Amino acid sequence: MKKVKPKNSQTRDSVENFKAVCRRAGLRVTPQRIAVYEQIIGSKKHPSASMVFEQVRKQFPEISLDTVNRTLGTIAELGLAKTIPLCGRAKRFDADLKGHQHFQCIKCGKIVDFTCPTFENTKLPREIRKEFTVLTKTLYVQG
Repeated sequence: MKKVKPKNSQTRDSVENFKAVCRRAGLRVTPQRIAVYEQIIGSKKHPSASMVFEQVRKQFPEISLDTVNRTLGTIAELGLAKTIPLCGRAKRFDADLKGHQHFQCIKCGKIVDFTCPTFENTKLPREIRKEFTVLTKTLYVQG
């Protein structure tokens, strides 16, 4: 099997964290899983499963789109990436876990990160806070 070599120290640290999280979850750390994870941490384009698949299969021609899709789902479940649901389009993945929002162009599909401190500081109604624990707040803008 081909060994995946991270490109820089930040990527190496992220990959080492990924490996540790996988092991704690009882998952095998495979070169294919690492390659999928590296594609999303190395991309500012918020890639879809098919975009990741096209890149990863250059390194692992035998990998299937289904494997990439399931791996991305697992990465999101582990809390190492967020899914960005898009109306009428394939969901996309974002490994940037810092607080930010997304704008999507409805013509070309491009997704742009932006930060809106006002939104981040929005206080939800008391009824919601009383009954539920808010895990994330998401703002998604199209134009």
